[in-house]
Amino acid sequence: MDLATFWFIVLGLLWTGYFVLEGFDFGVGMLLPVLGGRKYATDAVDAEKRRRVLLNTIGPVWDGNEVWVLTAGGATFAAFPHWYATLFSGFYLPLLVILVALILRNLGFEYRHKRPEASWKARWDLAIFWGSVVPAFLWGVALTNIVRGVPIDASKEFTGSVLTLLNPAGLLGGVVFVALFLTHGAIFVALKTEGRIRLEARAIAERVGAVAAVLALALLLWLGFSDGKAASWATTAVAAVALIGGLAANRAGREGWAFLGTAGTIALAVATYFLVLFPNVMPSSTNPAWSLTVDNASSTDYTLKVMTVVALVFTPVVVLYQGWTYWVFRKRLGTKHIPDDAAVKTAHR
Repeated sequence: MDLATFWFIVLGLLWTGYFVLEGFDFGVGMLLPVLGGRKYATDAVDAEKRRRVLLNTIGPVWDGNEVWVLTAGGATFAAFPHWYATLFSGFYLPLLVILVALILRNLGFEYRHKRPEASWKARWDLAIFWGSVVPAFLWGVALTNIVRGVPIDASKEFTGSVLTLLNPAGLLGGVVFVALFLTHGAIFVALKTEGRIRLEARAIAERVGAVAAVLALALLLWLGFSDGKAASWATTAVAAVALIGGLAANRAGREGWAFLGTAGTIALAVATYFLVLFPNVMPSSTNPAWSLTVDNASSTDYTLKVMTVVALVFTPVVVLYQGWTYWVFRKRLGTKHIPDDAAVKTAHR
């Protein structure tokens, strides 16, 4: 295996780590107005406590989870500069929207508690919700288009527009990512909470998971029949089994196994994407000969060697530290652990 192929695999692992970890963050953000809304909360005080429980489940880890996408972007720039140039110039607007949405979402996490007014918190709750939905959807649209191919000319430049990306396959990819992350997030909430929220999150995961299973299978079959390989068909089959097993475990109240099931489903879906993509990194739908490949888009051997040494030294440190963080904050949370919010309580009276 040459170094360019090795770094293609590393990028697949980095995107897998990002979508598995940030995926449940997005799911929790999407659930904020649901589990913390009128349908489930008994009053304003209970609603606020529920939202704080949800935010506290990801509070210690969300920023660490985002490191994976920063590393993936940096690794793409260093290992495959031609891919990076075509991707970030052609997909500039969607990536900019993702960045803005993530910034607003992160500001919501940091500033929501700065003032006691309910209107202040409600605005930041919307930022967290849309800052979770929009990136999840656009990541699905972008990656599905990359795998299926986009208009690239002989100069390796993207010749399409934003509307080019909004095709049926891309839109389906966006919806699938949202549904999978929402299911993943609901199971994470069930894993990290106790009481009514836990049971309600399991019920949501069961309903949304069934929809996600159908849509994800349709998308992966679409990709398989278009450009599938034996290995990608195998990962598609195992992904389907993992999701079914995860939903069954969720129904049985075994949230740990359920979480492993949805995490495995997302990981195998990303593996399917990368297996269908290889040896291309950005296929050209205009002319296959103009496609960016692992070979013609990669950096020099010296750069890849230096990157490999750095990755082998620092990656275990980052993984161990992040694993330790999850271990420290492993206990379940409930509304009983949240003190009354004086402002909300007064307003409710």
